[in-house]
Amino acid sequence: MLDLRRLRLLRDLARLGTITAVAEARSYSASAVSQQLSALEKETGVRLLEAAGRRVRLTAQAEVLVAHAEVLLAEVERAEAALARSRHETVGTLRVAAFQTAVLALVPTALTRLRRRHPGLRVEVTELESEVALPALVAGEFDLVLGEEYPGHPLPRPRETERQDLLTDELRLVVPPGWRERSLPRLASRPFVLEPAGTIAREWATAACRQAGFEPDVRYTSTDLLIHLRFVEHGLAAALLPDLAGATHHAAVTTRRLPGRPERAIFATTRQGASGHPGVEAFTAAIRTPADATSSPEPGTARH
Repeated sequence: MLDLRRLRLLRDLARLGTITAVAEARSYSASAVSQQLSALEKETGVRLLEAAGRRVRLTAQAEVLVAHAEVLLAEVERAEAALARSRHETVGTLRVAAFQTAVLALVPTALTRLRRRHPGLRVEVTELESEVALPALVAGEFDLVLGEEYPGHPLPRPRETERQDLLTDELRLVVPPGWRERSLPRLASRPFVLEPAGTIAREWATAACRQAGFEPDVRYTSTDLLIHLRFVEHGLAAALLPDLAGATHHAAVTTRRLPGRPERAIFATTRQGASGHPGVEAFTAAIRTPADATSSPEPGTARH
């Protein structure tokens, strides 16, 4: 009988490349990972790893086993989801990782709905960007990742995961109300506040400016979009912000649509087989529900 925990470690090694990386992802020691993989070799009766310099690589037999491990692990997720659906109520703990503006603008309202509709469901939320959260999801640290994807910059989709798109969020130009320049091509000489170099949001914003004919003068940098909004409010910079950052409802700034009305996608990602878990379904349904539906009565209750 093959041990699923050891199969998961072998799959991790195929994905991450080194025993050290697997150990870090699983919070094990490297020696513990090596021991478990050696035990898996004994279980299978075949050689799974071979030396490649100072590292190891998977044998052809190991690659075959990894392909089956992915199917088996996804079936375990489906079995757990089916067992949870067999209960009369949605209970347990759902561990969610979400990016900043989702935590600010979407998650609190969704949690309010869930608390009312599914009081037995405990939701734990960690603010984390998609690029970091997705590997952590595969490693088992989270059950669901609420992520963002900018136009023209698709994120990698690990084969161990499945994704469902939930919402779109329009991206706009945001400028101080006192500025005369209110279109992107006219802002070539103005300073910008953008996200740090190397982030997908920064890559998208830089590409948008280049398409408008100039290289942005990035004078201020922050991952916090509320800081971006504050710098614009004080007349210090222009910004390119999604609607969830709240600029369209902010009286102290001016927003303008960009050509083509670009939007970022907001999505939920789970491990393969886990999307049908009732906790996941309840959370994604709560995220999708319009904000003005928060105060709507529960089915069967009277409106007063």
